[in-house]
Amino acid sequence: MSTVSASTAEPLPKGDSTGANEPAMLLALQREAFLQTNPTSLDDRLADLEKLRQATKSNAQRIAAVINSDFGNRSQQETLLAEIWPVLAAIRHTKKHLARWMKPKKVPVAVELRGGRAHILHQPVGVVGIMSPWNYPFQLAVMPLMAALAAGNRVLLKPSESTPHTSQFLSEFLGKLFAPDKVATVLGGPEVGSAFARLPFDHLFFTGSTAVGRLVMQAAAENLTPVTLELGGKTPCIIGEDAVLATAAKSVVSGKLLNAGQTCIAPDYVLLPQARREEFIALVSKQVKTFYPSLKSNPDYTAIINDHHYQRVRRYLDEAKAKGTRLIEVNPAQEELSAQARKLAPTLVIEPDEDLALMREEIFAPVLPIKSYERIDEAVAFVNRRPRPLALYYFGVDRAARDRLLRQTVSGGVCVNETLIHILVDDLPFGGIGASGMGAYHGVAGFETFSHRKGVFVQGRFNAARFLRPPFGWLNKAMVKMLINRS
Repeated sequence: MSTVSASTAEPLPKGDSTGANEPAMLLALQREAFLQTNPTSLDDRLADLEKLRQATKSNAQRIAAVINSDFGNRSQQETLLAEIWPVLAAIRHTKKHLARWMKPKKVPVAVELRGGRAHILHQPVGVVGIMSPWNYPFQLAVMPLMAALAAGNRVLLKPSESTPHTSQFLSEFLGKLFAPDKVATVLGGPEVGSAFARLPFDHLFFTGSTAVGRLVMQAAAENLTPVTLELGGKTPCIIGEDAVLATAAKSVVSGKLLNAGQTCIAPDYVLLPQARREEFIALVSKQVKTFYPSLKSNPDYTAIINDHHYQRVRRYLDEAKAKGTRLIEVNPAQEELSAQARKLAPTLVIEPDEDLALMREEIFAPVLPIKSYERIDEAVAFVNRRPRPLALYYFGVDRAARDRLLRQTVSGGVCVNETLIHILVDDLPFGGIGASGMGAYHGVAGFETFSHRKGVFVQGRFNAARFLRPPFGWLNKAMVKMLINRS
């Protein structure tokens, strides 16, 4: 999940502060503990997950409060729905299936190798580094942490410095649950983050922007550390000619305005039939007013995280306006929204030029570009000319049209006739492709991401391999000829 990409990014600083040395010491502590206790049992892993579940549940209101203090205003209900519930549901799902996931998986052997047996053994990789973002500061820290613990690993967490209250809370919260040789939290700014990314972890998991993801991958490459990158990009929403427009409008508005658009899988822009554009605009405006009758003092309407990102989005809108683009600001109560409060009114950007910043960069705000097409093939081509997105949304009734679009486009995940909900299906892997990321987690995909799949072959008493060893006589030649002919 991206925390909004930048067009350029400076190389990660080397980082030589005293605080930047702490991650290395914690890594050494955790690695030694891993070597002494590996592997952890099923019972130990289940106990860790249960501790995490109970603590999350009992601290739900406090978590909402600390996140609210970082955002200035973050809807409590959004936090409970988008941060607490997904974590609890994921833990429940993992506990239910973990014993099955951990069992060695038997695999068949070819007839010429009969007498031997083969299986796949899932082993913890060791010490996992997790770098989590600010937009969902609890969920996107704890979900990968939970998966890493389920796989039997030790975890070092570096939360975002952009949400200092939540990061401090995570440090205290996890510190009460786990010894530092199992789970530890590292606090600090870019220098500490840079040192963190360069550590020789057994796996590094990063959630953030595509630009910073490239730098993290470069840093990890110094140690050949495998990485999972959960990034973002511009998620398209394609509305088919036969879509139920009212349903689409309701889903797009709810998906776009959750967390004020600061969601990596929020609909970034809409493509729809030109003949239905004005009707869709009216339905979206109506739906905004239904969901949020007021904005200024409405606790359910979330603020932009900080002034830097608020001003960034204002520049996007100012550029579009200066170029004559039609903007529709939906401010139901016609309130004056101060820059200090960092609340942006939902804004529709109609038929923007492709060279505008808001059409090149991930928006991460309640701003929705709307572009029309004459034929659905134009929409598909528009998406395919751009970097592959983390998610794609399609609204339409005809199954053949839907299946054709799914075949013709490539994205990390897809929701049909809905937005966001695919991330809540525990058995679906969640992850990007290309510029939107690599690797996946959630459910069994998360367990496998943080596990080494070791292939094991056990030779039986009858060993056909003896016929393949020197000296190479007539029997060996006959065996090789037979093997080649039947292959």
